[in-house]
Amino acid sequence: MKILKFGGTSVGSAERMKAVSDLIQSEEPKIVVLSAMSGTTNALVQISEALYQNKNKEANALIDALHDKYKQVVEELYKTDEKKKQARELIDQHFESIRAYTLDLFTIHEERAVLAQGELLSTALFQFFLEEQQIPSVLLPALNFMKIDENEEPDAEYIAQHIRKELDKYAGTNLFITQGYICRNTFGEIDNLKRGGSDYSASLIGAAVDATEIQIWTDIDGMHNNDPRIVKDTYPIAELSFDEAAELAYFGAKILHPSSVLPAKHKNIPVKLLNTMQPDAKGTTISSETEGGAMKAVAAKDGITAVKIKSGRMLLAYGFLRSVFEVFERYKTPIDMITTSEVAVSLTIDNPKFLNEIVSELMEFGQVEVDENQTIICVVGDSIADKSGTSAKIFQSLSDIPLRMISYGGSKNNISLLIDTQDKVKALTLLNEGIFERNSPNA
Repeated sequence: MKILKFGGTSVGSAERMKAVSDLIQSEEPKIVVLSAMSGTTNALVQISEALYQNKNKEANALIDALHDKYKQVVEELYKTDEKKKQARELIDQHFESIRAYTLDLFTIHEERAVLAQGELLSTALFQFFLEEQQIPSVLLPALNFMKIDENEEPDAEYIAQHIRKELDKYAGTNLFITQGYICRNTFGEIDNLKRGGSDYSASLIGAAVDATEIQIWTDIDGMHNNDPRIVKDTYPIAELSFDEAAELAYFGAKILHPSSVLPAKHKNIPVKLLNTMQPDAKGTTISSETEGGAMKAVAAKDGITAVKIKSGRMLLAYGFLRSVFEVFERYKTPIDMITTSEVAVSLTIDNPKFLNEIVSELMEFGQVEVDENQTIICVVGDSIADKSGTSAKIFQSLSDIPLRMISYGGSKNNISLLIDTQDKVKALTLLNEGIFERNSPNA
């Protein structure tokens, strides 16, 4: 069985949904995981923000605008009056349930229910279209099998057990449709896997059913060697290892959710990144195998805050680093990069929610400096730390860029650099020219 996940732009209109239906028509068993239609989750977030602030008039206007968008999709997607009527009734029910939240207290529990509406709508409308086209398929409610535990981590055992129960109900069926992103929490309430979580859903489902392949369909032809949104002359990478892909996803490659590689890696299931707009393009294959060569790709992660703790007591101080890390642990704030010297330790975080509290506690150890608006540039490749000359090329390319921190050797697949965000575009461009020129397929 294969898992095919289609992102928001892939199902962003009636025309795109029709194209997806063409891509999934084959006899081999498959589960199709759909995101919400593009723009929907952002609109639902705006609606939720208005409801939190008791701006019910604004919320109703946003609800009306989104409802109108779906009414238009219904008119364009279906041919028969029967399916149009069925789809209109469906979307009316969903938007009535959203509108009901303008009449009562709005909390995080209601917000999660609102945010789930996008995937529930896209999958139901798509299932109706398949029925109209007389394509045999079954809609599997993700809320029947996707679950996170008390630590907000996926409950893999529960997912595997319950999705197999669902599949066993439909022996002989080869095509299943389900929602990405949404799940239930340990209390049985509607919850989600956070933004971009549909990739994660696909990987978790693939691992649960021991899929032969997981396909992630987006609007770009695979993982590129650099950010194609801001750098010219990028190109897709044919093959990446699980570790290389995980590094790139974590450090900013938007095409893939950072957590989505791990379940596939554990079951050694290849993941393909493909383009719905160019379905014949080769894309990128992520597996336990990888092409030779050193530097493969660059990614950039914005929104980074650098924290430096400077203290004369650090010199040979037993337990100093442990004490520092415990501060971040208490506030559940992960650390991305770290460098140390005899008198200082510098580290980075991407979540500044408790920054003031953290800095206040760190000041007990010494002088604390904070630099915001930083970016981590990550250079990824096969055993990059073991290849002679790679670091020289990187630093030579960035000779005009001030480097705030350098992390080398923490992973054999990654060299990370911290720079000011205002230098990001220049840095990515210089790296594209300096380290990839000979690696490009067009060179």
